Amino acid sequence: MKDLKVALIQANLAWENPQQNRVYFSNKIDTISESIDLIVLPEMFSSGFTMNPINAAESMDGETILWMQRVAKEKNTAITGSLIIRENGNYYNRLIFMYPSGDIKTYDKRHSFTLAGEHKVYTAGNEKLVVEYKGWKICPLICYDLRFPVWARNVEKYDLLIYVANWPKPRITAWDTLLKARAIENMTYCIGVNRVGFDSNKHEYSGHSATYNCLGEKISNIPLSSENTSVVTLDVKHLKQVREKLQFLNDMDAFQIDA
Repeated sequence: MKDLKVALIQANLAWENPQQNRVYFSNKIDTISESIDLIVLPEMFSSGFTMNPINAAESMDGETILWMQRVAKEKNTAITGSLIIRENGNYYNRLIFMYPSGDIKTYDKRHSFTLAGEHKVYTAGNEKLVVEYKGWKICPLICYDLRFPVWARNVEKYDLLIYVANWPKPRITAWDTLLKARAIENMTYCIGVNRVGFDSNKHEYSGHSATYNCLGEKISNIPLSSENTSVVTLDVKHLKQVREKLQFLNDMDAFQIDA
């Protein structure tokens, strides 16, 4: 297990236009000059947070999945983010974790954002995902999941918690606060990647993408509200030393989550 270099892409998304967004992210990724291990994109990175999935939905062998596979192979890096997937007559807000080999792990957003009617449009998932990559155990979640700490509780002893999001500006203080809290309570690195700009519903997004270490200290320096591509290095030695010294995860409560 070595240090992990992660690229966070804080983007202004084209509304319901997967092709335009793929070109946009290809250009952003091409600007990364150093070798990296993982690229993190926002929630619904191919469309924006739309409740009209028919306009941007794809299959698991669609163009955006194939694009992720090409990027992962060409750049020799994993890449993750969520998009709209149509499967068996249902729509899913599905996170894809694409390995450099082209292998795929998936996570369907558990907590639907009822304020926007997401539960009426998308089928929720009920299985937590923890992937193993380069010796790291990584738990990727989606936006509204951030408000539910029990779902994120680190019973798997993962090393990195990721939230991909379209989190709006009026509630950005909650985003900042909860990302930090999830890092502290789970004794883990926590990365949040949010979008910027306005969507077609006139909702504004102010970014605030960030990385916190297991003590809740921000270790990234990303401009708050503008498009940006930033690389952060996760220090495995720091994580292990703090966990071994404090051992807070050993004292957590036992519990069971009902589906």
